[in-house]
Amino acid sequence: MGNIDWVQFLTDPLTLASALACVATFATVLTLAGPVFDNDKLTSRLKSVSNRREELRKKSRAALDGEKKSIRVQDTSMTKKVVDRLDLAKMLEDPGVQKKLIQAGLRGPKPISIFYLCRFALPMVFGLGALIYIWFINDHGLGFNMKIGAVVVGFAAGFYGPNIFVENLITKRRTSIMRAFPDSLDMMLICVESGMSIEQAFARVGEEIGSASVELAEELALTTAELSYLQDRRQAYYNLAERTNHPGVKGVAMALVQAEKYGTPMGAALRVMAKENREMRITEAEKKAAALPAKLTVPMIVFFLPVLFLVILGPAFIKIDAMGLGKTKSGAIVEVETRE
Repeated sequence: MGNIDWVQFLTDPLTLASALACVATFATVLTLAGPVFDNDKLTSRLKSVSNRREELRKKSRAALDGEKKSIRVQDTSMTKKVVDRLDLAKMLEDPGVQKKLIQAGLRGPKPISIFYLCRFALPMVFGLGALIYIWFINDHGLGFNMKIGAVVVGFAAGFYGPNIFVENLITKRRTSIMRAFPDSLDMMLICVESGMSIEQAFARVGEEIGSASVELAEELALTTAELSYLQDRRQAYYNLAERTNHPGVKGVAMALVQAEKYGTPMGAALRVMAKENREMRITEAEKKAAALPAKLTVPMIVFFLPVLFLVILGPAFIKIDAMGLGKTKSGAIVEVETRE
């Protein structure tokens, strides 16, 4: 066998099609077998919440005992050392990164280090990858300026990729929380009116709502821990509103803060907020339904109208073509007879 031209082999459409088929097959098998190997996300998330609860308990005990040593969890991983050595936190400073990571469900110091390292390394990885592919593997007939533009796009994708990934996590988490939040308010109202305290109501609803939204169960469990160990109980409600960053949750948090401050009944506040959140969910559904015709316009023009024209005009075109062919044949016959 002769030497194989690896560049031509890797850029061959048949090779690329085979690779895509293998990836699609693997993804299909992984999707079908995923539920078998799926871990209990609720258990793992509640375990992290219990760690946070233990941290709050230690912090509260340290404050009571007058200890001066820090009990904050420290990141001692290699990622943190690299970030500190290169001073990436200062070079790529982002004041709102910690808040965004908390809203995405990524707590602790380690996600911050990973975020800064990704923002530093991914632009070089994506940029060099685009440079090697465009210049040495397949340039696709691009000019020099287009090649430079492709490399710049690779660098930009690597730089903004971590932010986009975190924003997607925040959106998915908020959607999951708000899908189950009105139902959780109804259950919380039942618990409070039955005589439970607000901490017991949060804990009970967090256990029950886990099957509908693991993220909401995690937030309620964390709020329960903060209500137990923070010196200012109202801070727990503020933290819940900040972690979710949704108007519905913020409204509930403000109502609970006012109930704590002025001594108004919790049941009345929860009843009003449960009604408002149900109406908010119905309003969002109506907005999506109203926007559906506009979203369907382009797919209908691209996919539906050509088929409709084909169905309507196809038989007429075939009939016209057959008539023209018949006339041509009859004219040819008459001409032959005339010659004879």
